Amino acid sequence: MADRTDAAAGLTRKKRQAGGSTFAIAFGGGGARGLAHIHAIEALDELGIRPTAISGSSIGAIIGAGMAAGMTGRDIRTYAATVLATRAEVVARVWRARPGSFSEMVEGGLRLGQFNAERILKSFLPQQIPLTFEGLEIPLYVTATDYYGHRLAVFDSGDLRSALAASAALPAVFRPVQRDGMTLIDGGIYNPVPFDLLEGLADVVIAVDVVGAPTVRSAKTPSTMEMMFGATQLMMQSIIALKMQKKRPDILLRPAVERFRVLDFLKVGAIMAETASIKDELKRAVEAVLEKGVISE
Repeated sequence: MADRTDAAAGLTRKKRQAGGSTFAIAFGGGGARGLAHIHAIEALDELGIRPTAISGSSIGAIIGAGMAAGMTGRDIRTYAATVLATRAEVVARVWRARPGSFSEMVEGGLRLGQFNAERILKSFLPQQIPLTFEGLEIPLYVTATDYYGHRLAVFDSGDLRSALAASAALPAVFRPVQRDGMTLIDGGIYNPVPFDLLEGLADVVIAVDVVGAPTVRSAKTPSTMEMMFGATQLMMQSIIALKMQKKRPDILLRPAVERFRVLDFLKVGAIMAETASIKDELKRAVEAVLEKGVISE
């Protein structure tokens, strides 16, 4: 990771010397709620801001990879709307991600209800996203959780697809990803919004938190799956709160995603409509930060 960090820091210094202000952005995990990240990318596009570095956990890593590959917010929005347009389209892509043989299906043990994250991503990712980190236009830091190592794993070089799959490997939905001798699961478990990875890489660090929290009350007892996802949200929010006590990002966005569930990808239109306000919110926040003169000379 050191080489990529040095490269990003070098780019930051060059831009400072040229009199420009630099920005980096962290995209948090949250499943389908992460579609709201697209608004933040569109806002930066409209402001003419190209980040010097990007970090992401889970869906944030996937969206971040699109931006790092050179896709605009509009590109990502159009692609997401096309891929998630209908249940039939989603089912067809999941079907294409099925194991090629029975031996492949039971490799590592038969896991009913757990998908192969690498196969799913291969079926859903846009072609613009390269196979390796080295093919990206902007440095990208992808988080995952080292299950047996009890630590955060950060990837910024080598195979990109396996890193994204590991970062998005939500337990009970996806089987763990094996890489570099590690058994890896969802990066949001250890670092839901990895803005701390960007410290020192830009003048202004932006963080987008789409974790949300269980808020919809009902007389009906939540299902086992809803309880699991809700408990995970609460855990992630406690991690974010502790991180905030140590260091806050310069700009923090929290779109209104509470009513959407982790797997509500087919509600892409509703999610985008309900979170649209963060585009203008980010633009105002950037202007306010610059007006306060917090940028180092």
